[in-house]
Amino acid sequence: MRSGELASVTTVDSVKWSVPDGRGPLSYPAPETVVTEEPLEIRLVCAGRAETVSVTMRTPTDDESLAAGFLFAEGVLSDRAEVDRIESHAANGDQIVDVHTRRPVTVDAGARRQFLTNSSCGVCGRALVKGIYAERGGPVKSDLVVSARRLAALPEALRAHQRLFERTGGLHAAGLFDADDRAVAVAEDIGRHNAVDKVVGRLFLDGRLPASGLLLQVSGRVSFEIVQKAHAAGVPVVAAVSAPSSLAVTAADRFGITLAAFVRGDRLSLYAHPERVRDGP
Repeated sequence: MRSGELASVTTVDSVKWSVPDGRGPLSYPAPETVVTEEPLEIRLVCAGRAETVSVTMRTPTDDESLAAGFLFAEGVLSDRAEVDRIESHAANGDQIVDVHTRRPVTVDAGARRQFLTNSSCGVCGRALVKGIYAERGGPVKSDLVVSARRLAALPEALRAHQRLFERTGGLHAAGLFDADDRAVAVAEDIGRHNAVDKVVGRLFLDGRLPASGLLLQVSGRVSFEIVQKAHAAGVPVVAAVSAPSSLAVTAADRFGITLAAFVRGDRLSLYAHPERVRDGP
């Protein structure tokens, strides 16, 4: 299996066009680096029996964290002790991550069909806010309070870790930051939800959840599935560079999560639980 930064980008042929003032358009061929998008099959394995849970399109980095984060956020796994080991391999050209569990883990048929047919949108189509709120134990519990200035600085802090974005311009990113503005986990992926699964999965595998003292910054818009994943991980603050969806706002309010969006320069908008944000440094 290819891994690391080399697997995350692909060189393709392109034709560049320019239209100088006063002259006709000019064109020339040029190779270009684009982000790699490939399917990943996530399987649960127990006692030698493998069961496909999801097939998702992703950028091939941090596949083990992606699988763990996805299964945890969707409620398939609840504790690190359930996982024996995680193995990545290729079979007939397909990329597979096998999550070996110490005991059988059940995934209901309806959820499996949803994962397989619509994995790009997380839990879209399932019983949403009310059901997940009940399943995952109510609102996030955290004493974290942050300054507006600190929130406004998070996009630049995240951008400093976006090496693949600098090369391709085609990736989303997610980062978990601590109270001292240090990056605890950062991941890039072509899918917003995949990037969040990767950072949540990293903390899950390290036994560091719930993340009640951390902030989640994402590079694009914030939708329901991102808030849902933050809720599963116990993250009290979610910040996004772009807009929130209506369901993201509803979910953040219900889940006890402070939601900041349009975090750009010296400005931001708070949509849920603004009490965690204060003035000052």
